[in-house]
This record gives sequence, C-alpha cells and structure tokens, in this order.
Amino acid sequence: MQYVPTVSTNEPRPHLSCAFAPTPDTPAHIALAERLGYDRAWVFDTPALQLDVWVTLALAAQQTSRIGLGPGVLIPHLRHPMVTASAIAHLAHLAPGRLEVGVGAGFTGRNAMGQRGLPWAAVESYVQTVQRLLAGEDVEVDHATTRMLHWPGQAPDRPIDVPWRIAIAGPKGLAVAARLGASIFTSRPSPGSSYDGFPGVTAMVSGAILDPGEALDTPRVMATAGPGVAILYHAAHERGDGSVTDLPNGERFARLVDQIPTAERHLAVHRGHLTMLNDIDAQVLDAEAMQRSVLMCQADELPARIADYAAMGVTEIAYEPMGDIPDALERFAAAGAD
Repeated sequence: MQYVPTVSTNEPRPHLSCAFAPTPDTPAHIALAERLGYDRAWVFDTPALQLDVWVTLALAAQQTSRIGLGPGVLIPHLRHPMVTASAIAHLAHLAPGRLEVGVGAGFTGRNAMGQRGLPWAAVESYVQTVQRLLAGEDVEVDHATTRMLHWPGQAPDRPIDVPWRIAIAGPKGLAVAARLGASIFTSRPSPGSSYDGFPGVTAMVSGAILDPGEALDTPRVMATAGPGVAILYHAAHERGDGSVTDLPNGERFARLVDQIPTAERHLAVHRGHLTMLNDIDAQVLDAEAMQRSVLMCQADELPARIADYAAMGVTEIAYEPMGDIPDALERFAAAGAD
C-alpha cells in the first residue's frame, strides 16, 4: 500500500543531513555524504564507545569543502569550557561558515559510563560560558578568571560566532533552547508537535530503505536499522520505570539485563549503541520489534514521510546510517532526492 502523508502541508522541504558515530572511517563517510548532496554531517560525542568527535570533524573538514559539520551532540561534563571553546575555534578555522555546535544533557555519552543525564541548568550555564569565551569575554571558571588568550594567527579573531543546537527531551530542554535562542534536536517528533519560534528543528532518524518485498528481519535490514530500534530498549532501561516491558520482547530484554551484575549493566546495555547490535539486542530484536523503526520504508514512500516531518515543523532530517554505511547513505539520498 502506498504511504501518504498524515497531514497535508505546504511547508518547505526539510534539509537532508546525516549523523555518524566517530570511527576511523567516518571522515571518508562524511566526504561521501557531501558527494551525495547531504547538507550537514553531525558526529556523536561518545568517547566510551567510539573515537573523539573533534578529531573526527577536523579530519572530515580536510576532506570536504561544502557540507556543514558539527558535534551532535557535545556532553558538557566531558570537557572544560575552554577546551570546547578552543575546539570550536579550531574547526571554525578549518571549515569557515560550516560549523554548528550541538549540545545535550547526555544520554549515550554519560549513560555508557554509568552516569545520569546532567541537570538542564548545568547545560545552559556551560553553553553560556563557552559562548562568552568565544565572544572574547572574561569568564569565571573554577573560581578563576578565564579568557581565550590566543594571539593573532593562533586562532580566529574573537568574537567567534557559531550557531547552536540543543538536544531536547521535554519542556525543560525546550525552555533552555528558547532562552539561548538555539535550534533544537529531537529524536521522535510526533504529529501535533509544535516547535514555533525556534530557528531550526533537526529530527535525528534511523531506518532503512527497503527493497521491494524485503522482510524487516533480513541481515541487511537488521544491521542497517536494528541499532536504531535497540536504542528504544536502552533508553527504557535507563529510565528504570518498567516501560521496557511495553516493547516487543521487552520482558526478555529485562531478564537478560537482570542476569548481569548491577555495576556492569550499563556496560552491557550500551555496547555497540547506535552502530551494531550487542549480545542482548540480538536476542531481542525480531520482525515485530523492527516495526518500531522510525523511518523504515520503500524508496518511493520516503518523500511522503519527509512531508510528514515538514508538517511537524522539522527543518532538517539527520539520517543515522548503520551497517553498510555507504550503501545506506546512497539509498537514503537517492530516495530523498528532490
């Protein structure tokens, strides 16, 4: 059956972007994304799972000339504000006009190390501190006056002005983004969502473009879209509210996790997060579970799905390719082309 948009819309078509875990191959994948016409490449800040976000972005900047670049999203507690300000300055120098900075309270980046998300007040304060440093102001950090002391030729002249984007999960995050005048990331916008007043709205999505008649549990589809489904189980486990049992095979997921010593559960749950299926995921995900994929469709259905996102106020769709990443990028770009 042909998919049709749930809402008729004349909204502008969202930009098509992509998002990656920082692995050794990611700079080459971002270069491919540029050749395929993607507008921006976001890179996760997941040091317990993959490599460094800023090194990855710098290497990508050297291999590209057009595509936008940015961390999606930085986790404040991982870096001193001056370290982040200096990294932003460096990438702004390497890719002038192409940088946008995403920041969040921390899901994978903190949960994979056994930590909860940061208070939103801490996120807001961190962003403001980095912004003031980039503006060339004196800022008090750790009870001492701090300033970017870079001389001419050592960094771009201050002020260094870059756009910001906040990963939100509810009203507190939305309020912080509004006060900062920032755009937002959202992982699962739903019909009826409203993001009026924000400069931009990025929907982070995963899924697979299916071949005609292709089943949802084939090895290719599981590798391409499975990690994006598994994140639903990981997030429900971290909430600790029992909602994981509402997911297909959720009770089995809970039993498998309960077999692991409490102090090590976060290590087992988040292993392979958003890149591959770990041992627990592989025992839980099946065709029924894969129906929870955010963006699983035939190639000719993708334009209608994109129209639905536009109706919700989304201005950018950031596709998270997994499995055979070049193949996933090429399929999504071809299906989503104007």
